[in-house]
Amino acid sequence: MFPFFRLWFGLLARCFRSHRTLLLENLALRQQLAVLKRRHPRARLHPMDKLFWVLARRFWADWKKSLLIVTPETVVRWHRAGFRLYWSLISRVKKQVGRKRLAKEIRNLIFRMVAENPTWGAPRIHGELLMLGFDVSERSISRWMKRAPRDPELARRWQAFVRNHRDAIAAMDFFTVPTVTFQLLYCFFIISHERRQILHVNVTRHPTSTWIAQQLREAFPYESAPRFLLFDHDQKYGLEVPAALRSLQITAVQTSIQSPWQNGVAERWVGSCRRDLLDHIIGLNERHLKRLLAAYTSYYHDDRTHLGLCKETPARRIRSAATGPVICHARLGGLHHRYDRAA
Repeated sequence: MFPFFRLWFGLLARCFRSHRTLLLENLALRQQLAVLKRRHPRARLHPMDKLFWVLARRFWADWKKSLLIVTPETVVRWHRAGFRLYWSLISRVKKQVGRKRLAKEIRNLIFRMVAENPTWGAPRIHGELLMLGFDVSERSISRWMKRAPRDPELARRWQAFVRNHRDAIAAMDFFTVPTVTFQLLYCFFIISHERRQILHVNVTRHPTSTWIAQQLREAFPYESAPRFLLFDHDQKYGLEVPAALRSLQITAVQTSIQSPWQNGVAERWVGSCRRDLLDHIIGLNERHLKRLLAAYTSYYHDDRTHLGLCKETPARRIRSAATGPVICHARLGGLHHRYDRAA
């Protein structure tokens, strides 16, 4: 009985609708009926069926009430897929966009001038190309200069220069360590470039320029200071640290702002210290962290091999010549181990 009353109620409701609305609803129902009459286990909608409902969604406000075979979200998805297909077909049309590509002859000339004249900039090269009859903008030359192949000989020369002077270079830096009570401790260290040796390390809660100057005096007693000392633009150094360096006859070399790669040896040691030790412990207080850093410095110097030192240690660990069994020595409470042969 209930379906019968519902049918009559729907008929009465349609009597108050406009003729245009009834025609559209009738067309929608007939189209869906034609789909359902196809002999398939599951009704398959053809592209024309999808196009019909996409257009109905565009021009008919009550299209959702007559939709039965799919959900309204499916029709919206068809519309978006058609939008993507439309623009993908348009984008396939090959059109020349932007400025004309620079000729290979001009590119090779730019690369040649960059290699033969390292001090030349884009305006100078642009002037030479104009004299040769090439019409090219200075902006294009500047952009192609960045892609010029680099001479590996320059890198080898710089590497040789660093090797010859690294015994006179040291670096200092800070890094922070949180404690168990969520306070910050500041770790100060000085590292030598020659053998990656840690010359000095200390911990404090309140780093000041006076404290840093005292650390420098303790690190370089009796005229043992290097010629150059690298450090960044940290405000903690103030005016006292440069004065202390001048009194020790050390040339201060500050890296560029926000350029930690210029102090790569110090940054690598910070990373090694964090991976080897600090990521596995929780500092209790200043005294506890000092003891851990002292133990790690000993392990770093005597036991840990380094790729930059041809798999040697900063303290020149002697290779075992014995043929006995391999024995293990725990380091840093068992975080790391050293292996030797028994005599």
